[in-house]
Amino acid sequence: MNLEKIDENCFVIKKGYKEGMNSDAIIYANENLIKNIEQDAINQLINITTLPGIAGPAIAMPDIHKGYGFPIGGVAAFNIEKGIISPGGIGYDINCGVRLVKTDLKKKDIEGKIKEIAYSIFRDTPVGVGSEGKIYLSDKEYEKVFKKGAKWAIENGYGSSDDIEFIESKGAIETETYSVTQKAKERGRRQLGTLGSGNHFIEVQFVDEVYDEKAAYAFGIEKDTITIMIHTGSRGFGHQICSDYINIMLKALQKYGISLHDKELACAPFDSKEGRDYFNAMNAASNFAWANRQILKHFIETAFIKALKISPNMLSAKTLYDVAHNIAKVENHTVDGKNVKVIVHRKGATRSFPAFNPELPKGYMEIGQPVIIPGDMGRYSYLLYGLDGAMKKTFGTSCHGAGRLMSRAKSVEIAKRRNIKSELEKNGILVLADLIRTINEEMPDAYKDVKDVVEVVSNSGIAAKVARLKPLCVIKG
Repeated sequence: MNLEKIDENCFVIKKGYKEGMNSDAIIYANENLIKNIEQDAINQLINITTLPGIAGPAIAMPDIHKGYGFPIGGVAAFNIEKGIISPGGIGYDINCGVRLVKTDLKKKDIEGKIKEIAYSIFRDTPVGVGSEGKIYLSDKEYEKVFKKGAKWAIENGYGSSDDIEFIESKGAIETETYSVTQKAKERGRRQLGTLGSGNHFIEVQFVDEVYDEKAAYAFGIEKDTITIMIHTGSRGFGHQICSDYINIMLKALQKYGISLHDKELACAPFDSKEGRDYFNAMNAASNFAWANRQILKHFIETAFIKALKISPNMLSAKTLYDVAHNIAKVENHTVDGKNVKVIVHRKGATRSFPAFNPELPKGYMEIGQPVIIPGDMGRYSYLLYGLDGAMKKTFGTSCHGAGRLMSRAKSVEIAKRRNIKSELEKNGILVLADLIRTINEEMPDAYKDVKDVVEVVSNSGIAAKVARLKPLCVIKG
């Protein structure tokens, strides 16, 4: 593959390796992780470098695996005047992301009550394939969700306005909704306030280890603090928008003289009707996702209070941070020594902005942006903060999770010979799911050890570790 080792945590495929490459392809991984990366995923990374207007290298995070068009864990920036926007560089689940909620509870406060908490959340939160929510909106009100995001949810009684400060982009990106198709609207209509299926989850955790006391204090956590992690996105609404615009852009390729190495990289110039229409629709889906996670946070908070028979003040559930990891953002970055405006595609990757970035909440300004990296449901997750190295190396980006090691089909086949639910319960982790198949698809062995992935981003100066979070119960679709 002509992989050239830059250092212990970084490899490069030089621009001349394949005809049509306009830049290098860089992979953040160590010797152990690089051996397990699929060839198809590396080919997808190389293909990104052939797209018009790419600014700087195409980058893979250490959780890279094969996706649609871009690999999951793929990052690329494109010049906003000469470059493109590609739905495959964002993914079908637009603004799939993670919200980390902190509480005033400690591990000892919920010992012996995990089952009550888990079942209360499972009853009160719509989960599973095609799950329908409890929220029914008029067309006019539904349109407000697309524009106002998490703010709409708060205005309608789902959570506190205190949450807004701690959500990426304050929970909404300014957008127009004219380019959202009716089909997308109908597909998402009954899915606001739902978790979905697959790798989406709600996880009740405790802070198992603290690595940086100053950052932990700024983020409002300490050892044994109970936290809640919510991982979901824009559901069928975002999926349909992606489908709609892949088809639109495939038809527009000839119009703009764009030839592709892979049709899954269907794209249009960012500064074109198709590009602007998709960008607006994608932003509407992003806002839907932020509203969705805000509503779910409210449902979970209510379920906790019912299960423990405590007051909201005793729980004190507050958003520590909410990050998107399937999104494209217009940002300023330094490329070849010049400050340029680019459209950064992050697919299975999350912002990792350092201290004093103007996008940070005031309380985190001297630390850096919280970076939330979930692991599998049997081990642990990590909380980190962004470093200057991310701005210099990865367009202010870190990885978003552990990354799959095996396909869902292979996971199910292996799990037939085991009882994954019982194995997890023996390790003190209660798992509830709509389908046993989902538990089998998501078994811990299907994923890389997130510790190894986190070590790479930490050693590369992309993000610094704050705390490790261990699961107590997990709700799956």
